[in-house]
Amino acid sequence: MTTSLVWWTISIYVLLALVIAILSRTGKQHNMESYFLGDRKMGGFVSALSYSATTYSAFMLVGLAGLTYNGGVGALGFELIYLMGVSLVAFFGPRFWVVGKKYGYVTPAEMLGDRYDNKYVAIVVAVTNCLFLIPYSAVQLSGVGYLLQGVTNNAFPYTTGVLIATLLALLFTYIAGIRSVAWTDSLQALFMIIGSTVVVLILINGLGGFSTFFEKIEAVQPELLTVPGNGFFSFLTFLGLTIPWFFFSLSNPQVSQRLFMPSSLKSLKNMLMGFLVFGFIYTIVAIIWGYSAAIMFPNLENADLATPLVLSSDLVPPILGVIVMVGIMAAAISTIDSILLTLSSLFAKDVYGNIKQNASDKLQLRVGKIVIPIIAVLAYLFAEMELNLIAVLSVASSAGLIVAVPAIIGTFFWKKGSAAGVLSSVIIAGIIVILLEFFQLKPFGLASGLWGIGISTIVFVGVSFLTKAPEAKATEFLSYIRQALKKEN
Repeated sequence: MTTSLVWWTISIYVLLALVIAILSRTGKQHNMESYFLGDRKMGGFVSALSYSATTYSAFMLVGLAGLTYNGGVGALGFELIYLMGVSLVAFFGPRFWVVGKKYGYVTPAEMLGDRYDNKYVAIVVAVTNCLFLIPYSAVQLSGVGYLLQGVTNNAFPYTTGVLIATLLALLFTYIAGIRSVAWTDSLQALFMIIGSTVVVLILINGLGGFSTFFEKIEAVQPELLTVPGNGFFSFLTFLGLTIPWFFFSLSNPQVSQRLFMPSSLKSLKNMLMGFLVFGFIYTIVAIIWGYSAAIMFPNLENADLATPLVLSSDLVPPILGVIVMVGIMAAAISTIDSILLTLSSLFAKDVYGNIKQNASDKLQLRVGKIVIPIIAVLAYLFAEMELNLIAVLSVASSAGLIVAVPAIIGTFFWKKGSAAGVLSSVIIAGIIVILLEFFQLKPFGLASGLWGIGISTIVFVGVSFLTKAPEAKATEFLSYIRQALKKEN
């Protein structure tokens, strides 16, 4: 794959995405709800594609393919459990949507602060989200860097790919807020699903057909087809990776914030169905790519190069390889720009809005737009550290975000949950996760995510029993949900 072909394809993609982003500028982006939620008017089709592109990022086709290359069939189990976790959206999604519409929530942290009747809940949850999501956005930038470096055989420096992804994410974010992000996400999602599926068919055909494909894996690395396989996926490692990812749809604010955006409950349901179909196809695609790399390139030192090498191999026509490469790059960018918007809204609404007295909606929006490039620069600097194994780093970020899950569940189902319970559980469990990740510790063989969810649950329940809950607010909040869902159904 030549460098000029890569440059030309990227240029065409950028022009096409810019046209779509500019055309999406409908209405005035004059307030927080309009800029960050698209006035809650997203249709089901666009919501499904945007939700999918935001969720399935570089982690999927670079990280999961690398995980398959390293650990074999365990990666398939890991991803299928994640898909099962998305079923949580079917249960929690309508509840997010009705209270978002009723109370005008812009961020999940704002919802928690209001439900537990304490502004510090919103501040602490927002700060925690920022702390763990910036490394996750850096992971997406790294994915682009490795991808361009790999497919051009190092002619494209890692830093160039990271810089391009950062600048494009900033551009799409500023053009029309969530509207331009959602529409460019949709374009990127279609790029991804069509191109990557065609590559799978070509790979299987080129490697001798479906049955011969697996016979070759069995001949080269038979342990990749068995459980526990080559030892990469021990039982505790598997749990440590999958549990944080199971709660991804609730714990990651750039994803759960999307539950406020659909125009109706029907649109929300269509979004979920579209995402499940998209996710299942992508899971199979990433697994096949990882296995294909194991057959063709059995001794890679960096598993994250599995996808780039497959796309630049002799089996994949260069023009198709470069189109799919751009699709993956676009997927990473769609995740980054969504994270930029979510983090800036969290800071403007939940941190600045709660600290600065009488901060108007207009002022909060201005602060949010100022914060966007600052977050992008932090993510860029983090990505420049060139940390290895994208999938593992992604899970580490999810391990930190998972500490808010008990409070989120309590929001909808437990009247006795208190603000003190939320604050203590998120702070204590968050600090423990950071320490475990920083010192690379696994007490009793358990990963940080398992400690995070376990400790936060115990602390949230224990402290809530010992402190006073906002029962009047909880009663009003939960009663409204019951009545609204009954009316909608």
